[in-house]
Amino acid sequence: MVFFKEPAGYEKTALSDLQGSWKLLRDTVVDEFGFKDSDKMLFHIDEALSWECVRDLSRMQTIILLIYNIAKQSSAPQSVIECIEGVKYNYDSVLEAIKDGKVP
Repeated sequence: MVFFKEPAGYEKTALSDLQGSWKLLRDTVVDEFGFKDSDKMLFHIDEALSWECVRDLSRMQTIILLIYNIAKQSSAPQSVIECIEGVKYNYDSVLEAIKDGKVP
């Protein structure tokens, strides 16, 4: 019987940066919770982190735009807006890495 060992190190990729930016956005919304539609934003952030969405990045792009629109219409704190912009930046980086063959 073969036992697989956990890798000793992990390669940082554009996907790990994207995951980190989503986590930061979620944490920021939780920290700032109470602004108008913050509950809706959390719902959509969790949706974006679901397996179905991660496997279909075009769906993720739609959710990023939806979250950004909710934030702008709800006068979300600037820290939330900046985190959404970070998610968008990292999302674009993932698409570029896929195009360049750096992400399978």
